[in-house]
Amino acid sequence: MAELENWALPAELRPRQDELRFDLTSALNALVLVRAEIPEDAFTAPILGTERAGNGVVIREDGLVLTIGYLITEATNIWLTTNEGVAVAGHPLAYDQQTGFGLVQPLGPLKAPALKRGPASACGVGDEVVVAGHGGREHALKTSVFAKREFAGYWEYVLDEALFTSPAHPLWGGAALIGADGRLLGIGSLLVEERVGDETVQGNMMVPVDLLDPILDDLVTRGRANRPPRPWLGAYITEVDGHPILAGFATGGPAERAGLQVGDRVLEVAGEPVAGLADLFRRVWRVGPAGVEVPLTISRRGARSTLRLQSADRADFLKKPYLH
Repeated sequence: MAELENWALPAELRPRQDELRFDLTSALNALVLVRAEIPEDAFTAPILGTERAGNGVVIREDGLVLTIGYLITEATNIWLTTNEGVAVAGHPLAYDQQTGFGLVQPLGPLKAPALKRGPASACGVGDEVVVAGHGGREHALKTSVFAKREFAGYWEYVLDEALFTSPAHPLWGGAALIGADGRLLGIGSLLVEERVGDETVQGNMMVPVDLLDPILDDLVTRGRANRPPRPWLGAYITEVDGHPILAGFATGGPAERAGLQVGDRVLEVAGEPVAGLADLFRRVWRVGPAGVEVPLTISRRGARSTLRLQSADRADFLKKPYLH
């Protein structure tokens, strides 16, 4: 844990209270360190590891913590630590695969303030914001929004409109995107490199907090959103010159069982041509809920063929959280 705390952003990159319209110290004290332990036989362990650490944000007076879901997926032990040094165990309450959000319920009083939320829709390109992690001002970064646009991830994930900030925060997972009014606008998900004009910009992709409100009550009471799970292919697909190409697959998942191979180019879903990664995933999801058969037309070494994948619910492959 020491390596996550014994560093500091240069003073000139940190936000200054006299430049802000909200109480910076109070906002930063809503950030907590999230440390999770995952079993070695967990489905996500080979990719995400068995020890994960990042940030979370207290969003309710009862201490409920919002974070990015990959930090807590399949976790058996979670510890939350505040800027004041309070450390309590946490329960992985929910991981929503569609948005990427994760929720952790502290099993003791955190004594940390809650950060009010959004709306992220009020934030525009060029707006100056703060991206902050646990650890106070030394881990808070002055930054700005350089893009708001669609994002597609190779792990069968699409956001209609993600937020992109630069410069990049070095400990982005679960970091808080804080707007000019001191409200939480998004949660840190990825480190990205983007072309902006003639320059390559390194920054962070943020999941807009607006996506949480419609599902929050269900996540708290049911552990998952009240919507049918999407069909999952178990495929890792990248985009090359606008064409979806299979780069790998989950062991035992639908793509592997159906005989897909690395290098296969996906041409059609259910007879309809695909135009890029996001379009591919959306067409798969429109076929039906998890478990539906998904016809994929592919090109393999120049030969065209159609495979029929029996999709699955990704959640069925994950270890479920339990109370200690």
